[in-house]
Amino acid sequence: MAHFDDDVIIDHETFGEIEKYANEFIESVEALTTARPTIGCIIPAYNEEESIGSVIESLLAQTRLPDVIHVIVNNTTDKTVEVAAGYAGAHSSVVDGVEQFTEVYVHDIGKNPDKKVGALNYGFTLIEGMDYLLGVDGDTVASEKAVEQLEEEIVSDSRIGGISAIYTIDPDPIQGTIAKFLISGQRAQFAAFNMQNMLRGRNMAVLGGQYSIFATKALRDAMTQNHQTTPWVKDSEVEDSLLSLQIKSAGYLTKISARARADVGGMTTLRGLDAQQVKWNYGAIELMWPGQRGDTKGQPFHPNLRLRWLENASMAINAVARVMFILLVVAAVSIDAFVFSPVWLVPPFVAAALNVRIAMSMQGRTRRDILFAALIFPAEMYMWVRIGHFLRAWTKFASKKQVDNWAAQAKAERGAGNAYLTPLLITVAVMIALAAVWVQLSIVVQSTVLWVAWPLLGTIAVLQTLGMFGKLVRRHHGYQA
Repeated sequence: MAHFDDDVIIDHETFGEIEKYANEFIESVEALTTARPTIGCIIPAYNEEESIGSVIESLLAQTRLPDVIHVIVNNTTDKTVEVAAGYAGAHSSVVDGVEQFTEVYVHDIGKNPDKKVGALNYGFTLIEGMDYLLGVDGDTVASEKAVEQLEEEIVSDSRIGGISAIYTIDPDPIQGTIAKFLISGQRAQFAAFNMQNMLRGRNMAVLGGQYSIFATKALRDAMTQNHQTTPWVKDSEVEDSLLSLQIKSAGYLTKISARARADVGGMTTLRGLDAQQVKWNYGAIELMWPGQRGDTKGQPFHPNLRLRWLENASMAINAVARVMFILLVVAAVSIDAFVFSPVWLVPPFVAAALNVRIAMSMQGRTRRDILFAALIFPAEMYMWVRIGHFLRAWTKFASKKQVDNWAAQAKAERGAGNAYLTPLLITVAVMIALAAVWVQLSIVVQSTVLWVAWPLLGTIAVLQTLGMFGKLVRRHHGYQA
């Protein structure tokens, strides 16, 4: 018999039934589904006929389905709409015994002067009532747990305004020697950028539009603070960089994911890569530079731009060191004053060691990634390509000429235009001019120039090498680029 207060006596059979009922009640409560945040996905798509199907299929294969998927097709001239329309409608999947639902909508907004920005803002109006916005480019495919991982990370801290996935490029479908070389370079560039941001407390300067999740509250706060009616603005060449700055200024954190990964579309031609990188660099310079160009106000001291300043300073030093070395070697040889020193082999070997370490940190690294880093020459050639992008961006900015870098990139991706050759032609012309001046100088002046310039170059090389060595020995804390 079970005894309770007030002399209430319950027999064991009745007590067992009560206990069974209580246990069943607790189990039923624990089995109740908890309300989960809502995620609306928007995919701005411009001439993505070849990739849009894979992008949608990747989203439908996620362990955490977005609650809705909106494909926003703009200014397209191919069959993007037709391909995407094949996926329109309701979809469901079962993960760990739980059924999930989503619905795909395809919107063809036709000619839109604001291009990708217009598509993004159109998509925002469709999902702004949801908790989170997942922005996905029309050529980006993510790992199957990417949405789940991004959601877990952004929900874990209300201070986070947005999180970017870890980006790389799938090398498997790439064909052609030049294309493979460029993709290897871009993979190495992404890996170095990813690791650099991870080691900075996973603080991300740019929430890249390729695959990022945003808290819609953070977007609304950024809009309010900047007196905007939409999150993205058309007057910036790098709409995602500007929005990231605004989210940060609104008091939110901008992060890179520790786990979620996505394969973005890479550039397989020199002209296409040049146009893309010049657009990115130009937009970053516009944000960094004091003063105001058009409607975009420079924010040189913004915390998100510190890494940008370091990147630009590093590229400038890389360019100066390489050009100086070539000129000084040629000049020294011309007057029989060149003496080889093994010390000059130290910087390239330290650089190769650093590149190999970054390559080894890449998840899904390939044999080509390792060789690209270890053989020195491929990485050096790609550095010269990047220097060309750097110089083109700065000269375009300095010209103060109004340019449409979006249109320039679209033109380059169609295989038109030769602007990417400009840095090479200018470099050759400058070197010829310097050579002409050099031969006119007296031997005393030539010797004096070499006497001053070699120690200066040596100092630059030592500082560069120390910086690379510091990165080489720095712990990665288990992060994978």
